[in-house]
Amino acid sequence: MVSKIRSAIPLGYGGKIIEIEGDASNGLPGFSIVGMAAKTVEESRERVRSAINNSLLDFPAKKLTISLAPAELNKEGAGLDLPIALAILTISGQLPEAATSGKLFVGELALDGLVRPVPGIINVVEVARDAGIKIVYIPTENVEAASLVDGVEIRGVTDLKTLFRELIGTRVETADMNARVDAGRVIKPQEKKKPHVWLDNIHGQAEAKRALTIAVAGRHNILLSGPPGVGKTMLARAALGLLPPLLPQEVVAVSKLHSLIRPQPLSTERPFRAPHHTASVGSLIGGGAKAIPGEISLAHLGVLFLDELPEYPRALLDTLRQPLEDKEITITRVSQKLNYPADFMLIATRNPCPCGYLGDPERECRCLTGQIRAYQKRVSGPLLDRIDLFVDVERVDTNELVAATKKAGGGEEALEQRRAETLIAQATAKQRERHPYLYNSGVPSHSIKELGVAPGALDLLRRATEKLKLSTRAYFRVLRVARTIADLEAGDEIGDEHLLEALQYREKTGGDDG
Repeated sequence: MVSKIRSAIPLGYGGKIIEIEGDASNGLPGFSIVGMAAKTVEESRERVRSAINNSLLDFPAKKLTISLAPAELNKEGAGLDLPIALAILTISGQLPEAATSGKLFVGELALDGLVRPVPGIINVVEVARDAGIKIVYIPTENVEAASLVDGVEIRGVTDLKTLFRELIGTRVETADMNARVDAGRVIKPQEKKKPHVWLDNIHGQAEAKRALTIAVAGRHNILLSGPPGVGKTMLARAALGLLPPLLPQEVVAVSKLHSLIRPQPLSTERPFRAPHHTASVGSLIGGGAKAIPGEISLAHLGVLFLDELPEYPRALLDTLRQPLEDKEITITRVSQKLNYPADFMLIATRNPCPCGYLGDPERECRCLTGQIRAYQKRVSGPLLDRIDLFVDVERVDTNELVAATKKAGGGEEALEQRRAETLIAQATAKQRERHPYLYNSGVPSHSIKELGVAPGALDLLRRATEKLKLSTRAYFRVLRVARTIADLEAGDEIGDEHLLEALQYREKTGGDDG
C-alpha cells in the first residue's frame, strides 16, 4: 500500500505543493526519505518516530520509504514533519486514506507530538488555495497570519494525537482543541502608534524637516549630509513616525515577507531596517541556501536606513541600483529565479569627508584632498542619480539650542509632528485619487503626464534640465518630487514654485559615474 499526503513549502515569494508518498515493505526495519531532502527534512525521521510513539500511536516495524515529489526540487524546513507522520500512520493502517483526501497538512513536530509553528505560512496557504485545496491543517500559532488568505478553511493543530482523533472521527472536545478559522479575515485599519522620535524632539533643522516631510509624503529616497552630531540619524528615525499606518493589503504583504524568516503573528507596523555597513551582499539582497529575503525586501513598504553611506562597500551599494528602480529583487539560482518585492523608501546619511568636518564653520577638517575625493567616490553616480532629495543638515546654533531647552520639548504638544502628519495625510489622499496603491515616487515614466504640469512650469523644467545637465532619470524624479510638493499644498497642477523647490533638492556636486 502506498499513501499520499499533500503538503507545501514556501518558495521565494510563492510556494510549491509537495506530495508525500509513503511505502512500507517487509524486511529489516528502517526509515528513509528520498526526493532532494535537505538536512532539516532528513532529521525529521527522529522527530516523527518519537512524536508517533509519544502520541500513543504505533510506529510500524517495517522498511519505510518516504518520497517527496517533485523529486528535482530541493525541500527545506521542518514543515513536512506532520504530513510525513500522517503518511506513516496511513500506510500502517491506523489512519484511513479517505481521512486526508482533499486536505493539506504542514507543521513541525516536537518529540512529544506537539505541533510547532513554521515560517512562510501565508505562502503555504496561498499555494494550497491556488491548487484548489479547501481545507488546510496548520500549527495553531500560525492561524492568525494564515487567516489573511481567503478561499481556504484554516484548521489549527495543537498536537498529533488530537489531529489523529479528528481525522478518524473520534475527536475529543477539550479546552485546547484545534482552532478552526474561516478564510479571508478582514483586517481593520491599524491605529498609528506613538513614534519613538517626534519632529519636535529635533531642535532646529527646519529645512531638513521640510525635506523629510516631502520624502515621506511621496515615498522619495533622501540623502542627509552633514557633520557628526547634527541630528541626521534622529531625522531618519523620525520618518517612521510620519509614515501612515499599513493598509490591509499591505499588512498581508509585510506579514508574508517577514514570516519567511521566522514564524510570527501579523506585522502591523511599517518596517524600519537599518543594516550595518559590515553587512554582506547576501544579507542585504537575500539569498543563502534557502534563498530567503534580504534587508531590502524586509524593508518593503517601509524604510531602509543606511547610516554613513560611504562606509558601505561600493559593491554592496551598487546592488541597490536595480531594486531602487524596479521595486523588486531577483535572486538567481542554477535551476530557478526567485522574485521578492522591494518597494522601500531609502533614507541615507553621510559625512562630507572621513573626519566629518569639511565645510564646518566651527571645526577644522584635517583630511587630505586625496582622502576626501576617495571618500566621496565610494558612492557611485548611478546610485546617487536614484536619490530624489539631497539635504544639507547644518550645525544648530548654540543660542537656538539653549532657547529650545527652556521650553517643554516634544511631549504632549508635538506641534511640528502633527502639522507634518496632517500634510502627509492630505498628500496621501491626493495620491490615492490618482492611483489607489501607487505613491508619487512609483509613478512610471509613461504615466508622468498624469501628474498635471502647468505649461509654464514645463518650460522652466526644460531650461533647468539643460542648465543643470540632469539625466533622464533625474528629470522624471524632479517631476515626481514637485508633484508631492503640490499635493502637500493641495494643488491640482505642478507650478513654478513646486518645481523650483524640487530642483533645490538635487545633488549640487555630481558623484562618480563609474
